Amino acid sequence: MKTNQSTRKIKPIPPGSGANKKIAEMLRIDHAGETAAVGIYRGQKAVFSSLAHKQNLAEKFSQMQADEQVHLDAFSDQLLQRGERPTAMIGIWSGMSYALGVGTALLGERAAHACTEAVESVIEKHYQEQIDELDNGHDQPELREMFVQFREDELGHRDHAIDHGAKDAPGYPLLSAIITLGCKAAIKISAKI
Repeated sequence: MKTNQSTRKIKPIPPGSGANKKIAEMLRIDHAGETAAVGIYRGQKAVFSSLAHKQNLAEKFSQMQADEQVHLDAFSDQLLQRGERPTAMIGIWSGMSYALGVGTALLGERAAHACTEAVESVIEKHYQEQIDELDNGHDQPELREMFVQFREDELGHRDHAIDHGAKDAPGYPLLSAIITLGCKAAIKISAKI
């Protein structure tokens, strides 16, 4: 009897079932974060590329999306190599991040930069926490090096956003607070689900 793979139920692998639960959690969170970053920049690029006078901005968001895709590919490889899975929320994060990118871009260039500044601020702090954790008891030099490099990339994106008016966006304090809260919630959820 032939089994139809599309109807066969596949049991998900529980989080952290590999050799090191904490490392698996780090990778799952980072994979989710980079998935979201790619989605945000993809959404912002989509809006600004449709405006003839915003092509330079669309190109910048395209470059930042490409940077984040490099990070995402690295975390996808790490998950695969270690026999771990991404968060079960990955599809939701992908859709929500694209919507966030489109929404902030529709609010204007400064709001899009405010989104970048808020997201990248949370992510760079998160990478630093992971670096500190690896320094205190986890012998993972290649992973640490990856975190250090990716943190520097995120700082570059954040600084670019600040230099281009992120903090001058209308409603900046509220917009930044909401995005920051959302990022922190996504980190906690991705760690466990």
